[in-house]
Parts: sequence; C-alpha cells; structure tokens
Amino acid sequence: MNRKILSFAAILVVICALLVALGVRQDSKSGPSRETSGSSQAQQEEQEPTEYPDPITATLAVCGDVMSHSPQTKDAYDAATDTYSYMNCFQQVAPWIEQADYAVANFETTLNGPPYSGYPQFCAPDALAYNMKEIGFDLVTTANNHSMDKGFNGVVRTLDTLDAAGLEHVGSYRTQAEYDENKGVEVVDVGGIQVAFLSYTYGTNGIPISDDNSFCLNRFNTDYMAECSTLDEAKLKAELTHAESLGADAIAVMIHWGIEYQFTQNNYQNTVADFLIANGADIILGSHSHVPQPIQEERTVTLADGSTRTGFVSFSLGNFVSNQSPATVNVNYTDTTAVLNLELTKNFETGETTVTGVNYVPLLVFNRGVGAADQYLILDVHKAMAAYESGDTSLVTANLYSKLQYALEGCHNILGAQYDIENVQTQTA
Repeated sequence: MNRKILSFAAILVVICALLVALGVRQDSKSGPSRETSGSSQAQQEEQEPTEYPDPITATLAVCGDVMSHSPQTKDAYDAATDTYSYMNCFQQVAPWIEQADYAVANFETTLNGPPYSGYPQFCAPDALAYNMKEIGFDLVTTANNHSMDKGFNGVVRTLDTLDAAGLEHVGSYRTQAEYDENKGVEVVDVGGIQVAFLSYTYGTNGIPISDDNSFCLNRFNTDYMAECSTLDEAKLKAELTHAESLGADAIAVMIHWGIEYQFTQNNYQNTVADFLIANGADIILGSHSHVPQPIQEERTVTLADGSTRTGFVSFSLGNFVSNQSPATVNVNYTDTTAVLNLELTKNFETGETTVTGVNYVPLLVFNRGVGAADQYLILDVHKAMAAYESGDTSLVTANLYSKLQYALEGCHNILGAQYDIENVQTQTA
C-alpha cells in the first residue's frame, strides 16, 4: 500500500516536472513573440502619416495710385454741406474691394488739412481716407515721390488721419521709435494668412529729408536726391531679414519705382525685383508709372549657391483714380487700370504660402467733363460694356463704349489677356 502511494507520488512529481518544463519552453517561445508584436505596433504608429489642417486660401486685392488732382477735389466738394466725399467716384468699383479678404493701394497724396492742392504738391481732404476705408481698403503704402509734398508735418498729419480713419499704413513714420518698433515691417492678417508688408520709394521729387527726420520715409536708393540709381542693399537686406524673423507666412514689398508713362519695366526695375526676391520677397507690388505695366506670375532668381527663388511681380497697375487721361496728359492708358486679385494659399504640410491664383478686373476712370455731376467714375469695364450691349444707354454711350473697348485692349496688351477675370473664369468653368 505504501509502495503504491510512493509510486503514485513519484509519478505525480515527474508529471509536474514535465509540465513546468513545457511551460518554461512555451514562455520562451511566446515571450519574444509578444515583444516583437509590440515593436511592430510602435513602428506602425510611427509610420502613420501626420494629419495636417486643410490649406487656407485668401484673396488679396491690389489697386494702383490713389490721387486727388485739383479737379477731383473740387468734384468731391458739396457746397450745401461744406463737406467732401469721394463715394460717388468709388461706388461702381466698391464691390470688388469689399469682397476681398484684404485690400491695399498706393496713397499718392498727403492729408495736411486745408488749403488743398493738386499737382505738383498734393494735399487732399481727409474724406479720401475715410471713404477708402468705407469701401473696404485695409492698408495703404505711404512711401512715394509725393510723400514729402507738405514736409515732415505733412507726413505726421497724414499718418494721424489714416489712423483715425482705420487704415493701416506702411512706408512712412512719425518718430524713430515708430520705425524701430518693427524696422518698417507691418504684419497683417489676410484671411488667416500672415503677410509682412514693406514699402519703399525711389525718391521724393527733389525734396530733401533732414538728418533729424531721416527715419520718416523708406527709400530704396541711397542717392534719392540725385540719380536714384544706387540700391541701398544693406537697408533692404536688413529689413527683409527682419520680416522673415517675425514668422510671417509671406513677405510683400510695395515699391514706387520706374519711369512715368512707360508701359514696360526698365532694367533697373528688373534689377531691384531680382534683389528683393533673392532676399526673401514673395510678392512685389509696384507703382508710379501712372499707366499699367506687366504682371509676372513667376519671376525666378538664381542665388549664389545655385538654388532658385520665385516671386510674383506686378510692376504697376497705373492710376486707380486721378484726373489723368489721354485728353489731359496726352498719354494713352493713364485712365486705364485694374483691381488685381491674388489668391494666396497656405499649405500646412509643406509650410509654404504661395500665389495660387491671379486675375484682374479691368477698370476705366471715366471723366464726364468739367461741370458734370459726379464728374469722375471708376467703371468696371466688363459690367459697363455688358450694360450697353444689353441696350442700357443710361450711362454708357457709343463714345464711352469705345473708351471701354480701348481700356480693355490696354489691359490685355499690357497686363495679359490670360489674367482678365472673365477669361480666368471661363478657363476654370
């Protein structure tokens, strides 16, 4: 009996030992398998693509020179109320400004208070700034050859008035501290895209800026009182570098350059454009010629290391509003302009913000003649032509229709027919 018990116990011991051995072997097989499985899962998680927000798209509307020659100022005056208003002039183009996420223009006058004056030293009523804000403009460049027309005091009062009207500005400054705050850079929100604006003029029409007030106006030439042909490379590099340091998505330079009444850019404009792009500018918006000059959707510059940078350039959009026309200055297309619409896209995956769409709305500054009510009207060329073609002659006569055709031809020949908004819409339909 005891032998049976002992034999049975021995058998149990052997069985237990076998089971333990099998368990250890099984663990030795399954252990590494579990570790491998965990490692594989971690690798899969690492390889899963990062999710990025959808790209942001916004529209920047750009307009040319905003001027107020004496006949315009007179037309804006209402004797019954002793007030000024440019709203009638702007009414037909206002929708194109209002619909943009952000709108900019060249403010080519001062706001130094009465008495008002036109060429050669401009001073417009404050209403011009308030009306521009009312129709949707957000920022103006105040760096141009007429910025010093009323001296340093004129610079200061102009900026004070723009502030009161709610218009942002770039290019001129009241104090050294105001310039130093961001080294001449104004970062703004364009439909969720941060754009750094800088602004420069070639010169001041021979009006000197005192050493005490040298900060008050951004110039891109060191010889602004002479030949205006020596690029201030150190200033431009420093300010573009500062703009990059602010972390904006894109850098836009508004620049007053070139030769008046020329329909193409000159060699110096090409040189300046290449320098700006090479040093960080993504968008260049030119002015001064008083007639349109070409658009270059992609201007590519080769850098010293052999790499390239590409930027968008609009050399000039001519006069957004002025008293100039072939009848007053004997130069074609001084009354022809456009609202330039730039589609900006911020791609979070690549970290790049680029110009992904370009179109313009052809405009004609219609001068009805001295003594006419609402003497100046900025006309949407396509809309006005369509009205006439449908039989509506309440505004557009046969003579005006011919002027509209000529303005459309000028825009197509100079700015490029492919960018005309009607052609762009047809191509994308």
